[in-house]
Amino acid sequence: MVTHNLTFLAWTLVLALVQLGLAAVAKRMQEPAGWAMGARDQAQPYSGMAARLVRAQNNLMETLPVFATAVLICHYAGKETAVAGYGVLTYFWARVLYLPIYAFGFAYVRTLVWLVSLIGLCAVLAACLTPGIG
Repeated sequence: MVTHNLTFLAWTLVLALVQLGLAAVAKRMQEPAGWAMGARDQAQPYSGMAARLVRAQNNLMETLPVFATAVLICHYAGKETAVAGYGVLTYFWARVLYLPIYAFGFAYVRTLVWLVSLIGLCAVLAACLTPGIG
């Protein structure tokens, strides 16, 4: 059965693909013609928004495996509690906000939004690990 938490996990995967696409397009705009089709033996120095989009994508990829695993553990362990649900929502929406905030270079706000996403992730983990939380 597809639950609220699994649905938002799926939307987080869509977000990951969107970030992948945005970073790829921004990088292609800074690369010499045909570079992406070649061997890419030398790294390209990206700057500005392209570099920030790549870093935002990398940042999501650092926490996404932990988030996805925690959501799946909660689901299969029957611990899809209110705490897990709020954690999933917090993580997802913070990650949605993180992308434009990082892309446009709002450094301090970016860190706060990242912390909010981490709190959401920790809430999901807490629901997995704590009996009776919820």
